Amino acid sequence: MGTVSTIDLPLLPLGKGRDLDAERGVECPGDLPAASDPDLVARARAAKEALGERVFVLGHHYQRDEVIQFADVTGDSFKLARDAAARPDAEFIVFCGVHFMAESADILTSPDQKVVLPDLAAGCSMADMARLRQVEDAWDAMADAGIQDSVVPVTYMNSSADIKAFCGRNGGVVCTSSNADVALDWAFSQKPGGDAKILFLPDQHLGRNTAVLEMGIALDECVVWDPLQPGGGLSAEELQKARMILWKGHCSVHGRFSEDVVDELRSKHPGIHVLVHPECKHEVVLKADLVGSTEFIIKTIEAAEPGSVWAVGTELNLVKRLADAHPDKTIVFLDRNVCYCSTMNRIDLPHLVWALENLVAGEVVNQITVDPETEADALVALQRMLDLPGKSHRD
Repeated sequence: MGTVSTIDLPLLPLGKGRDLDAERGVECPGDLPAASDPDLVARARAAKEALGERVFVLGHHYQRDEVIQFADVTGDSFKLARDAAARPDAEFIVFCGVHFMAESADILTSPDQKVVLPDLAAGCSMADMARLRQVEDAWDAMADAGIQDSVVPVTYMNSSADIKAFCGRNGGVVCTSSNADVALDWAFSQKPGGDAKILFLPDQHLGRNTAVLEMGIALDECVVWDPLQPGGGLSAEELQKARMILWKGHCSVHGRFSEDVVDELRSKHPGIHVLVHPECKHEVVLKADLVGSTEFIIKTIEAAEPGSVWAVGTELNLVKRLADAHPDKTIVFLDRNVCYCSTMNRIDLPHLVWALENLVAGEVVNQITVDPETEADALVALQRMLDLPGKSHRD
């Protein structure tokens, strides 16, 4: 039956201009084709065909349909980075996603492969909420509070390469939204005597939801470190009592979903199933029927009974794509307003065409590179995740 009317609204044109509060604010260093160019699809197809096996295009689930159609594989961030690593013969990896994802691809691919991000302004507001200097300051404060030796840092995949490297250097690990429970279980086992604490970066909601709902940790054992406040806004005593020290970061998309909309939709659609991502607020997750990663959301909808009704709390491009692919089900967006990820949507067809045509002309644009020292430390944290049992290879 489709979705609520909000997802039928036209997508606002993005990819130019800047929002200094949420994006990297980097203009495209070249002449973009006009968005109105009727030949964009043909130009993208021709450039991709000219490059042949030399190029491998990755498309994140949250990308626009106009871009996804040219992706060789689609998926979540870590899956795509691993897919890139599995294609060593591809000279160019064009990552249609955001900056931290392209960094992960550069870390996991060989040195002679070049990772390209079609728009350098495609950042991630969540990843940008945890800067290395801020995290190092927090680490020092934990030493001052006498707890640093008990703290294991765990960072979500949605973080910059230098935050992953920080975790690698300090006995920590990376996690995805589907293996966060396994990563936390590993982290708690790293300290003798059962007195381990976890510094969870950069998404407080994934950390809290996993700790409380999957690990049985009490809410009052979770504290929030605010990097904009002296001492994180926490006393030494609060740090000493806590088991989970949650970084004050969040996803600008998933953080918008509210519990009152869940109630509203349940009253309008009796029998509706509420399916949300664990980056949503704890209050929303408590009201949901099912909680899981992007891959989990996709598989759940695919396996759902025809005629069933679903409210989905994740990025709108994906919700719309699921609704279009499953017209036998009613799929409702879990928000009253349009809620695209603005930085994901900066990768549009003009930027993709510009990047591909430059590669055809022999010029590598917007290459994403991670310095060797950061890469080595980040690989340590990533390898620890890969060595975890169970769900480590899924997003």
